[in-house]
Amino acid sequence: MGARLQVERPGTIMKKGMRRQIVLHYILVVFLALLLVEVIFLLAIRTYYYDSVYNSITTHISAAEEFYQKYQLTNENSPFALEELLDSFELSNTELQVLTLDGKMITNSTGFQPDRTITTSDVPEAVGGSIGRWVGRQPGTNENVMAVSKVLQIGGRDAYVLRYLTSVEGINSNLFNVTLLAIGIGGAVMAVVASFSFGLANSIVKPLNNITAVSAQMAKGKFDVRIKGNYRYEIADLASTLNYMAQEIVRSNQIKDDFISSISHELRTPLTSIKGWSETLISGGYDPEETKLGVGIISKESNRLIGLVEELLDFSKLQQNEMRLSMGAVGIKELLQEIVLNVWAKAEKKQIRLVLDAEEGLVVYGDANRLKQVFLNIADNAIKFSHEGSDIMIHAYRLFEDQVEVVVSDTGIGISEEHLARVKDRFFQVDSLNGGTGLGLAISQQIIELHGGLLEMESELGQGTRVRVQLMLADAASGTINTEEKMEGTE
Repeated sequence: MGARLQVERPGTIMKKGMRRQIVLHYILVVFLALLLVEVIFLLAIRTYYYDSVYNSITTHISAAEEFYQKYQLTNENSPFALEELLDSFELSNTELQVLTLDGKMITNSTGFQPDRTITTSDVPEAVGGSIGRWVGRQPGTNENVMAVSKVLQIGGRDAYVLRYLTSVEGINSNLFNVTLLAIGIGGAVMAVVASFSFGLANSIVKPLNNITAVSAQMAKGKFDVRIKGNYRYEIADLASTLNYMAQEIVRSNQIKDDFISSISHELRTPLTSIKGWSETLISGGYDPEETKLGVGIISKESNRLIGLVEELLDFSKLQQNEMRLSMGAVGIKELLQEIVLNVWAKAEKKQIRLVLDAEEGLVVYGDANRLKQVFLNIADNAIKFSHEGSDIMIHAYRLFEDQVEVVVSDTGIGISEEHLARVKDRFFQVDSLNGGTGLGLAISQQIIELHGGLLEMESELGQGTRVRVQLMLADAASGTINTEEKMEGTE
């Protein structure tokens, strides 16, 4: 990781890194969500309190107006009309003002007769036909008040504006207390969230720090170290993957070491024979038969060396995607007959019978030499690991309309399930005592894949092995594969 992540001791600043980002983002998200909830809650509480006062006044107005219109006894122009009006519409703890339609105060329930005009928005709203409402500060006293106004009709015409004025200081005080309580609760929630976010960050960062430390050791070549800990979810997958990587590297190194040891032996043996016979022949004094035998051994061991080197070169080309295929029509039956002739002498030494059963007219699109290399390797392995006097069956038949399958099966020693999963890995050898580089099947696999085919193996220890190779028929392949495309794919 680019920056080591650590929680500092109290009194220090938390270093930048994943832990800090997790904590800050988590707190920020919760803070914004909490702020939104509290704002909505406080607005709802304020609206509820203010609407309760407003609804109480409007309900009183409606009831008083109904009573006043029904039982009004005093004439509108009577000197007692305004007094009766105040008595009929008066509401406790609320100042009632009687205004003209243009907002000039006529009288009020407090007994004071200020000569002033009301200019707040509730009066025009009432004159317009609705119940006016205004919340603000009372001029002079600077007190928070709510005003509710309504036009009173007398005799079918608008006569006065009844304006109720009540203090909302108590409501605002309650709202302030609720706000403080909400802030306190929010602060407590944020403290819990902060503690939880630190725990969450540590649960992520500490395993990552451990994994990073172990990975650094692996990068230095210490592949025997492993990531330990009971991790969960994606971190557990990451730890498992790195442990598996280290295990595979160890295995690959072991295979590489075994390969080097094996190939050194494979190269030394023929070189020793060549060197020995060369020195013997140089000394002279041997009859023609002995000379012929020595030259034959030198030729045989030279061919063996050439085969080993060519196998290594093929593997190198495949690894670097430099192998070029010379594609063309290849008759499967003819190719397999040639394979049988090539390995017949080796099979005869172990008294193994080769049985070929191939359909006529099966033609695939591929590189004849490379396919021959594949089937020679498969047949050679079958002979190598078969019992004396056993049979090796080679079948070739049309699998689908566009595919042919070649099956080579034996009743030899077989391969264990553990080794079967790795038998096509490079450098892997089931039995290193049998010689070879351990590259034959790995090369064969890649050659078949370059042909767009499939190579699969089935085996049971002590029962034998069955190798299946699937290739595309020439008629089907000609439209989708050509030499230029295959060469581009391997360059």
